[in-house]
Amino acid sequence: MELLKDLFEGSPDLWGGGVAHSVLILSLVIAFGIMLGKIKIAGISLGVTWILFVGIVFGHFNLSLNEHLLHFLKEFGLILFVYSIGLQVGPGFFSAFKKGGFTLNMLAITSVSLSVVVAIVLYLVTDTSITTMVGILSGAVTNTPGLGAAQQANSDLNGIDAPEIAMGYAVAYPLGVIGTILALQSLKYILKINTTTEETEAEKGLGHLQELTVRPVSLEIVNKAIDNKAIKDIQPLVNRKFVISRIRHQGEKQELVNSETILHIGDQILVISNPKDIEAITVFFGKQIDMKWENEDTNLVSRRILITKPELNGKTLSQLRIRRNFGASITRINRSGVDLVAAPNLQLQMGDRVTVVGSELAVSHAEKVLGNSLKRLNHPNLIPIFIGIALGCVLGSIPFMLPGIPQPLKLGLAGGPLIVSILISRFGPHYKLITYTTMSANLMVREIGIALFLACVGLGAGKGFIETIVNEEGYVWIGYGAIITIFPLLVTGLIGRYGCKLNYYTLIGILSGANTNPPALAYSNDQTSCDAPAVGYATVYPLAMFLRVLSAQLLILALG
Repeated sequence: MELLKDLFEGSPDLWGGGVAHSVLILSLVIAFGIMLGKIKIAGISLGVTWILFVGIVFGHFNLSLNEHLLHFLKEFGLILFVYSIGLQVGPGFFSAFKKGGFTLNMLAITSVSLSVVVAIVLYLVTDTSITTMVGILSGAVTNTPGLGAAQQANSDLNGIDAPEIAMGYAVAYPLGVIGTILALQSLKYILKINTTTEETEAEKGLGHLQELTVRPVSLEIVNKAIDNKAIKDIQPLVNRKFVISRIRHQGEKQELVNSETILHIGDQILVISNPKDIEAITVFFGKQIDMKWENEDTNLVSRRILITKPELNGKTLSQLRIRRNFGASITRINRSGVDLVAAPNLQLQMGDRVTVVGSELAVSHAEKVLGNSLKRLNHPNLIPIFIGIALGCVLGSIPFMLPGIPQPLKLGLAGGPLIVSILISRFGPHYKLITYTTMSANLMVREIGIALFLACVGLGAGKGFIETIVNEEGYVWIGYGAIITIFPLLVTGLIGRYGCKLNYYTLIGILSGANTNPPALAYSNDQTSCDAPAVGYATVYPLAMFLRVLSAQLLILALG
């Protein structure tokens, strides 16, 4: 018993001194928090945020870590978390700003801006400190990196930690999760949504998702102007991105096409393109038909193959010469869950899944060239991770001035690594830098990072948490958080529906992403069988995350 007592109290006489004590406390906080995170009430769970609450309980009973060790682990966990997020979202970050994606991101900016404005108004009309209000804001929009950025900004500004930031976050977070889901449910009734109609339209890829998806369509050639012309001569006339995967001449079996293939009236073709371009492509070629290509007796097979050879990283599809060398065609590329049209100038990245069509022998030869080795992909590429983290720390430490703010602004250990990871994962393949990590490896790094961060934040805030809530009217913060959560979502939802004519399922995905709220995304996905909520969430999440981190810092530096 004496040994356990010394271990929990951190007796220096024990083997390892305070190290064993620190590891024990940290491990118990994380383990208990994750176990509680698996509990669902009415289908809703707070997930890993339970680690924060368990840390607060431990801290309340004075079971904490050395102050300097606590600070280091908190910052290191935050870096791992935001860097792994950047690696995941980076490949699709910039493409999300094209036309349809631009509209979705502007809507997310509206939601972020409204929540910041509401927080500023509450700060001005109440006697709540700006540090507490920023903590409430971060909790209300369930943004943990924003919490870390605010804590570091306050530390840079005043030279001390502000535990009230974590307290405000902890008080507002539960209702931030529940309030977001309630707001999404309320919009369903306010907008008088017909779920059957909305789901049908979403599955067709209508609206602003048309540039963010790819689908096949079967066409019959009717246009006499393209009779007896080669595909290479026709493609520039259409002025759209598309790939002709297969063709069937009248009375013959289907076959692959290449740039020299001659088209004739009555030919049937399978075209891969964005939904927004399909109408124009259909008008050009002829008419849509109902055709089951896979049911025909043919020697053609279709297979998804992983790009796993490092030497292919950054190469374009035209450089591979798959069609010329092996008689197979690449018809689409799946990157980070999004299908892309297989344009000749599209650059490949490690981890891309390409759809290859051809004979069994041709596809096998293409597979050897492309790799398709899970074992090779599972090998971690640690160099870009740690170089990126180092560059992120440098970038986050560079001060720059903004008009009206007396103190220089820094991106900090949340913003710096996030920006570098987005840039390095997007542009790294151009310079032959392999940035790919498997989803499981990325998730492991991310979960370890967020677990360390939340545990340390809870342990640091636990000492005065109960007293603040009971004696300093901390329960009022719950009301402030509810306003910050619900009001911006309702207003943005109305703008998105009536102003941007968005599909409901796309809209709730965007609102979940604007609040960087995974439980809300899970709720949104449960409402429909289509992937519109997930696509909307993924489109706005990177920018929303960046703005949440930046706005939390700006509020501290401008009003602190």
